Amino acid sequence: MNLGNCPRCGKLFAMNFRDICPDCTKKIELEYQTCAEFLREHRGSTMEELSEGTEVTIRQIIKFIREGRISVIDAPNLSYPCEVCGTTFIKESNMCNSCRTRLTKELSQSVKDGQARKEADLHGRGAYSAVNKYNK
Repeated sequence: MNLGNCPRCGKLFAMNFRDICPDCTKKIELEYQTCAEFLREHRGSTMEELSEGTEVTIRQIIKFIREGRISVIDAPNLSYPCEVCGTTFIKESNMCNSCRTRLTKELSQSVKDGQARKEADLHGRGAYSAVNKYNK
């Protein structure tokens, strides 16, 4: 049996399938239900209004959205900051389109650079091997 301290409350608990204690799990579930009810009644709420109206932290609300428990499709004014740049507000995933585009370009450039290095190494070894073969 694995024991651990709950990262939310610090209480010691048996870590079976969760990384937070049963009491905090229940509290989080109540927070979710409070948010869901609030959004049913106030569909056009912003993140700040939802947090203030439910006393649930913005961080926890974002976690509910990322887990798919709160749908931003049903709440058109809910958005949260991009994890990369933090300035653009998004409605899905963890990064905005501009950061995603930049990351994609950087990854494809890295792959191209890696392939070019690999080809250069192969050509360099081939020439070196041929020179050593004739010098023996």
